[in-house]
Amino acid sequence: MTVVAVIQARMGSSRLPGKVHLPLDGRPVLEHDIRRARAAEVVDDVVVATTFHRRDDLIARTAESLGSRVYRGSEDDVLGRMWSAADEAEATTVVRLTGDNPFVPPQLISEVADLVENSSYDYASNKVSRTWPIGADAEAFTFESFSRVEEAAREPHHREHVTPYYQERDEEFEVTNVTVTDVYGDRSFDAGTELRLTLDETDDYLLFRRVYDEVEYDDIIDIHDVVEYIDRHDLGSVNETVEQRTKW
Repeated sequence: MTVVAVIQARMGSSRLPGKVHLPLDGRPVLEHDIRRARAAEVVDDVVVATTFHRRDDLIARTAESLGSRVYRGSEDDVLGRMWSAADEAEATTVVRLTGDNPFVPPQLISEVADLVENSSYDYASNKVSRTWPIGADAEAFTFESFSRVEEAAREPHHREHVTPYYQERDEEFEVTNVTVTDVYGDRSFDAGTELRLTLDETDDYLLFRRVYDEVEYDDIIDIHDVVEYIDRHDLGSVNETVEQRTKW
């Protein structure tokens, strides 16, 4: 049994080009992503899935310098790129992460992966019914079920967003949701989807940079400290007008 975290990342964002390589506390966003994936106890391997485009050479070099595997594939067929990355890494359970989410808790990554590894679930995430801030996201699924999705999913939004097929065809899969309380119990926080922790536009980056500059941490900022800092300084409105284009 091999749990592989696959981080999809590219430089070619239309709204904030190069966002996964912007610095937060002196390190590129992608490095924070990789550190968080590695900190999840159940993760055996980390792969950064980027594209063949020359502009993504920087992503490949950064990932390799941090000891991560790199897979390069299609920019448009993200589902195919993710599947091939997981296949090459011989994953039995795949954890999908995205390079623009530098606050994903390692505990959440472990929770969704453990549910898939040690139960009958094909797919587990915190996105089926959201109680988490947007961007504090992790999805896990069996490689076997992902192979079925890769073969059957042909709609453009399936190929671009990777996992909506699971929820749209929930009669074909065992699907479960993970809440904040499931992960943290008595330490749960009440932030919800009104808080954006995903990097899409400049306003997001300005908020994230302030958090990383001012919140004390060792290797990984605890999401409790992030939520508390934003709430204490009333910063939730900084990026509240940024349009969330997809729930996936």
